[in-house]
Amino acid sequence: MEDVNRLAQDPSPATRAGTATKLALEFNSGRFSPNELRLAEQIFRVMVKDAEIRVREALSANLKANPAVPRDIAVTLAQDVDSVAVPMLTMSDVLTADDLVAIINSQQSANKMEAIAGRKVVPATVTEALSEKAGEAAISRLVANPGADLTEKALNRVIDRFPESDKVHDPLVRRAALPITITERLVTIVSEHLRTHLLSKHRISEDMALDIVLQTRERATVSLAMGVTDDSLASLTRQLNQHKRLSGSLVLRSLCMGNLRFFEHALSSLSGVPVANTRILIHDASGAGLKAVWSKAKLPASMFPAVRAALDVVAQTDFDGRELDTERYTRRIIERILTQYEMFGVDFAADDLEYLLARVARVPAAAVAVH
Repeated sequence: MEDVNRLAQDPSPATRAGTATKLALEFNSGRFSPNELRLAEQIFRVMVKDAEIRVREALSANLKANPAVPRDIAVTLAQDVDSVAVPMLTMSDVLTADDLVAIINSQQSANKMEAIAGRKVVPATVTEALSEKAGEAAISRLVANPGADLTEKALNRVIDRFPESDKVHDPLVRRAALPITITERLVTIVSEHLRTHLLSKHRISEDMALDIVLQTRERATVSLAMGVTDDSLASLTRQLNQHKRLSGSLVLRSLCMGNLRFFEHALSSLSGVPVANTRILIHDASGAGLKAVWSKAKLPASMFPAVRAALDVVAQTDFDGRELDTERYTRRIIERILTQYEMFGVDFAADDLEYLLARVARVPAAAVAVH
């Protein structure tokens, strides 16, 4: 009551701001009686409408971490000008996900977006709203925030809106976990940057640069698909197919790298045959099932002999668990493809043979030395 009387005698901005600070600190202390709490809340509701910004700033700065603040007061402060709103948006647990989404959708303040993106916990509905509305700085902060629940929808939208932003991509690729479909998209984006770099810095032909990019992308795609669930593989191959990246060379590469499950899902996606049925066709002892599903997938007929050979030798080849295991495994697969089909009198198309021989040549000597 002394503070109320002081305000009545000296209603200057400085007195009002000082009173707001003192009242908020006392409110935070937990020493108020029920009647005093009700009175304090009534005073707060008057002060949040004060024309003097510093009064509202004092309230926000001192109430931001208090979970007992009435929600209407917290929301009013969070909707205020940036200097008042940012502390509440950054820290207040009173604000609900719906409150935050409403602020994101109704306001254009970059500072408010960044404050929300940096909260200790950012729910999925909020990350999706930010992915649609926030600018580059806020999105960069969001994807760097381990407390942000970034859904696949939000991540795809982020990549759609910022396809060339290193400020967004760098923290994104460093997240502890990403859906495999998002990882594949990032690999593609990085590859496009690599192509630009090769063309501009090293003066090589566009065809050669594209070949390097495609091989880098395919190798990375098959590698990231190792050991993931069937659901993730289905999503990945579906995405690759939709974007015309599920090529014959990628399918063959998956076998040469020992990823049979990727191969099965790839053929399923391309042919439209359920994966369980695709597996039965692929492993049909007569070979007729494999040929049928390969044809239905509309993959190059010239690659079919190599694929058939790869399937035969994959069944006979195991990883040995030593250093450079993957490289040796790949080399053994390719060597057996070449040897087996040479014995059977099957001729590879020149491009396919060159591809396989080049893959053998690129295996490090250290890898070949261990058998």
